[in-house]
Amino acid sequence: MEIWIGRDGQRHGPYKEEDVRQWLGSGQLAAEDLGWYEGLADWQPLSVLFPDALAATPPPFAPAAAVPPPTTAATLEDYAGFWKRLVAYVIDAIVLYIPQMLIMDAFGNGAAQAKLQQALLAAGTDANVMIAAYGQYYESVRAGVALTAIVVWLYFALCESSAWQATVGKLAMGIRVTDLDGGRISVWRALGRYAAKLLSWMILGVGFLMIGWTRRKQGLHDMIANTLVLNGRAGAFRHTAPRDDRSFHA
Repeated sequence: MEIWIGRDGQRHGPYKEEDVRQWLGSGQLAAEDLGWYEGLADWQPLSVLFPDALAATPPPFAPAAAVPPPTTAATLEDYAGFWKRLVAYVIDAIVLYIPQMLIMDAFGNGAAQAKLQQALLAAGTDANVMIAAYGQYYESVRAGVALTAIVVWLYFALCESSAWQATVGKLAMGIRVTDLDGGRISVWRALGRYAAKLLSWMILGVGFLMIGWTRRKQGLHDMIANTLVLNGRAGAFRHTAPRDDRSFHA
């Protein structure tokens, strides 16, 4: 069995059980140090996990400074559900509405809409004329539509790859985007994650509905980007990449 060791907000290991027992016996590890192994619900003091291996005279324990708890197996399974994510998206849509409208107006959306309305009234029931009117409208505002799409893309990617790991909507709902180990994702992965949402739109939103029934509540874009959406804000957790060594460092 391999054991992870937690000390001073840092995660070390994994180590062999016999090594951990030896370090407990020699005093290199304290009874108050935390341990975790596969199948354990959460971190436990080593005194609870290996009471028979404690040193006869344990070293004095110095309380660590208050730091956020590490990302544990339990927190990695606290997935944000469909409805919470939907509300977060609605909040983001409201946040983005004003800048989108400002951009569209700057590219003549008001005049283009007025012209469209006139063309539709003149078309009557002629479907061909109506289609041509819509085509002319979208052609006239094409640059504005492209710029708003870029702004929305960057908003989601930059927010979800930031220290917040969340957009304004996700912050409001207390959820965050992580990689499969609970860590912060890169800008490039965040850009790809948002781009993957286009596939969900192309299949009539089924990729988003997958959040409701997949085991880890992942949408299609989450699966493609290897990401999770977890409960809890990023500031409440400390994620440390595992160290792969065979000696204990404290």
